[in-house]
Amino acid sequence: MKKIFLLVSVFAFTILSCSKTPESKSLDVSNLKKASEAEIEALIAKFIDAKEGDLIEIPAGFHELPTQLILDNVNKVTIKGAGMFETVLSFKTLTSGGEGLKIAGNNIRLEAFTVIDAPGDDIKTQHCDGLIFDKVNTTWSHQDLAKSGTYGIYPVQCKNVVVQNCEVSHSRDAGIYVGQSENIVVRNNYVFENVAGIEIENSDNAEVYDNVAENNTGGILVFNLPGLPKAAGQNCKIYRNTIKKNNHDNFAIAQGGNPVSMIPPGSGVIILSGKNVEVYDNKILDHKTYAVAVASYHITELPIPNHPGWTPFVSDIYIHDNTYEHTFGVPDLTKDLGKLVAAKCFKSQDVLYDGIIDDSRGKAVSKNPMNIFIDEKSPDLRFSRLDIPASGKITEIGVENDIENFKGKSVVKTDVEALKNL
Repeated sequence: MKKIFLLVSVFAFTILSCSKTPESKSLDVSNLKKASEAEIEALIAKFIDAKEGDLIEIPAGFHELPTQLILDNVNKVTIKGAGMFETVLSFKTLTSGGEGLKIAGNNIRLEAFTVIDAPGDDIKTQHCDGLIFDKVNTTWSHQDLAKSGTYGIYPVQCKNVVVQNCEVSHSRDAGIYVGQSENIVVRNNYVFENVAGIEIENSDNAEVYDNVAENNTGGILVFNLPGLPKAAGQNCKIYRNTIKKNNHDNFAIAQGGNPVSMIPPGSGVIILSGKNVEVYDNKILDHKTYAVAVASYHITELPIPNHPGWTPFVSDIYIHDNTYEHTFGVPDLTKDLGKLVAAKCFKSQDVLYDGIIDDSRGKAVSKNPMNIFIDEKSPDLRFSRLDIPASGKITEIGVENDIENFKGKSVVKTDVEALKNL
């Protein structure tokens, strides 16, 4: 895999993507009453003094916070504003701490407010069991989106998580990121102008449905990355989403081998080192590079560590009954994978599979040892499988259109019915 992309840089002379960055389509702080210093102090005190079972109500208005709002292991707390766009918590002048809201505790509900301009993550929740985000908005107002924070809504190492009816934009990594968690529902959200709209990472038992992801760099991601406290995740369903025109520039910070910074604009769904993932009944529309990419961690060209419980390979994937529409023109040329698609496929793909297999499961990719199943009804489906030689030389990489070798089923089983009723 080394040197796999060295020669594709010759394509970089072509037009680079460019996108306008409008404000949130719903948030307008200009008419909100600005909270007084006394009101700000009272709000901070509510968090400091919070006890089990409390309701922390935040009135309508624009609240400029000089400090983080923290709940540390307080259970059964509801934080409720006057409306998603009526109560705004701004952390633009925060001088210490990265997150705006930082929360740990069980049976936590966050509802009906906006968090804006935290230097790190707008809302981070960690080690929570029973967590609901409902009608929460997170965003950043910087004209230079590279100055945005990392994650908008960020549950990590949590159980029984619901993120619903939210609006998330302008994150320089993932808008909604659920990581190293289990039992997850992400539904009815609108995510736009992030690098990644929604990301499920190293997590088990997740359903992502009825969301709209548009004008991100990548719409919906399912990743298993190495070196995390939870080694890997599996069993994720992505269905009934509208994933469209995710062609935004990638403004992630490329340091420390961040795979999100490698995503080419024009990516609908990406499954990277995922296991037991089912993608179906989605509208995946107008992506200039690919609608769905299925890839092993090798494609990143990052070092492959030996971490117990983690594998770089992607396996047991079922993609079916989705609707595709194509964007004409040259695929993205700002990132290596986009250059590779342009060089070898010449046009955007509906399903792209890197074809990298675990030799312990089989020697011939045509026999589908990784159980990558594709059953789409589109008569003009664009499917390409990369045929990457051991040398990794771009001139020797081939492309096969052998979708007939990937027919079959691998239905994923999840159990989140209790969460759906919340």
